[in-house]
Amino acid sequence: MLLDQLEHIAHRYKELNRLLSDPAITSDQEKLRNYGKEYHELTPVITQYQVYKKVLDDFKSAREVLVEAETDAELRELAQDELDELEENRNRLEKELYTLLIPKDPEDVRNIICEIRAGTGGDEAAIFAGELYRMYCRYAENQRWRMEVMNSNEAERGGVKEVIFQIEGKGVYGKLKHESGVHRVQRVPVTETQGRVHTSAASVIILPEADEVDVEIDEKKDLEINVYRSSGPGGQSVNTTDSAVRITHKPTGLVVTCQDEKSQHKNKAKAMKVLRARLLDVAHREKEAEMASVRRSQVRSGDRSEKIRTYNFPQGRVTDHRIGLTLYKVDQIMEGDITEIIEALARADQSEKMENLTTASTA
Repeated sequence: MLLDQLEHIAHRYKELNRLLSDPAITSDQEKLRNYGKEYHELTPVITQYQVYKKVLDDFKSAREVLVEAETDAELRELAQDELDELEENRNRLEKELYTLLIPKDPEDVRNIICEIRAGTGGDEAAIFAGELYRMYCRYAENQRWRMEVMNSNEAERGGVKEVIFQIEGKGVYGKLKHESGVHRVQRVPVTETQGRVHTSAASVIILPEADEVDVEIDEKKDLEINVYRSSGPGGQSVNTTDSAVRITHKPTGLVVTCQDEKSQHKNKAKAMKVLRARLLDVAHREKEAEMASVRRSQVRSGDRSEKIRTYNFPQGRVTDHRIGLTLYKVDQIMEGDITEIIEALARADQSEKMENLTTASTA
C-alpha cells in the first residue's frame, strides 16, 4: 500500500535526521555525504506526504460531517462539495507521490559515449550514419553540451562507417539513453538511377561514461596495447607516426581503436574512456539478465538489434516504433530538432514505471 511505503520512508527520514546530528557521523565525511544525499532526496517526498496526510484527515472529517448531517440538506451539500474537492486533491497528490517514488536512474547525470555504425545498405547506410551523427551534434549544440570525437572511420562516398564521440553536459545520459537501437531510413539514394526507394540502417549505442572507480582495470594483466600508423579513407596516410592505438581487453575480448589525435597518449586516453564505458555497459546488462523477473518496457529495452525508429523521406515522417509516435517533420529532425521525441520517450518510460509502482503498492 502507498501509505505503508510512505510510513517506511518517514521512519527512515527521521532516522537520517538523527544520524546527521550524530558526532560519529559528522566526523566521517563519506558517511556524512551519503546520508546527506539520501536525506536531500527524501525531503520532497516527506513534504508532499505531510500535505497528503492533512488531506486524508480532512477527507475523513468531511465524511463524518456528511453522515451526521443526514437531515440537514444544506449542510450535506456543503460537506459533499468539500468531499469532492478533497477527493480531487487526494488523487492529484497520490499521482505526484507515485512520481516522486519512482526510482531514479543514477546514471542519468552522466556524460555519454555514443557509437554510430553504418548497417545494411552499403554507401547509403554510411551516408545515413553520418547524418545521424550530425543530428546529434546539432542537438548537443542546442543544449550547450560539449562534444569530442573519440574515433571515426569515414566512408569513401561520404558519411561514416563508424564514429565514436563523447558528449559532456548536464543530464546527457538521462536525455539520450533511449536513442540506443537500430535507426532505419527509407528514401531514394543519390546513386539510384530508377527512382526506387531503398531501406538502409545504422545502429546507435548510447553508453554512460564510466569513472575509474566504476570499472577496475589492471593495465598490465588485462590489456594488450598496440600502436600503428593512422590511416584515412582509401588507405591515405593521416600522419607519419605510429600514433593510432588499439586496446584489447583480454578478459572480455573487447577491442577499442582510436586514431583521431596525432598524439599517441591522447589516443590512448580516449580509447580507455570508450573501453571503460563499454565495460560498464556489459556489467549493467549482466545485472539486468540476472533480474529476468523484472518486466521491462520496450522503451527501456537493451536489445540493440531492435528497430526503434524509421525516417521516411518520401512521406516526410519519422516514426518511433516503441511508443507509436509519428511526426511529419523529417527535415527538422535531421537538423537536430529531436526534443519532442526525447520527451515523449521519457514520459512513456515514466508512465510504465509509475504503473509498475502502483501495481506493486496495491498488490
